[in-house]
Amino acid sequence: MTDENEPAVRAAIDGEMRLLDPEVRASPARVLELLDPEFTEIGASGRRWDAESILTVTSGGSVSPESPVEVSEMSGVVLSPGIVHLTYFADNQGRRAWRSSLWRLTETGWRMYFHQGTLTS
Repeated sequence: MTDENEPAVRAAIDGEMRLLDPEVRASPARVLELLDPEFTEIGASGRRWDAESILTVTSGGSVSPESPVEVSEMSGVVLSPGIVHLTYFADNQGRRAWRSSLWRLTETGWRMYFHQGTLTS
């Protein structure tokens, strides 16, 4: 990562970590602030989600303060100005997955445009 790309990658990582925060996830308004209006996800289950449907998962208590998601191997790269790709490993109470996100810079800040999870053993 070059020094000029570091702020963009850091902003995307910050947004990703906020989306994993149980307090943020409990607030649909705060989640929607971090999701691009054109957000889509292909979940580890294989299900496809959009910004509205993902709120059922984020507000459903799938992540709690007592058992936060453990994140490791987080890395990011700027694909082009205003687009950051993140990859990381997540363990949510034994449900382990490789995760990949695309973050896009908008007029209101960095927002997650796409996310995918792939379960692993």
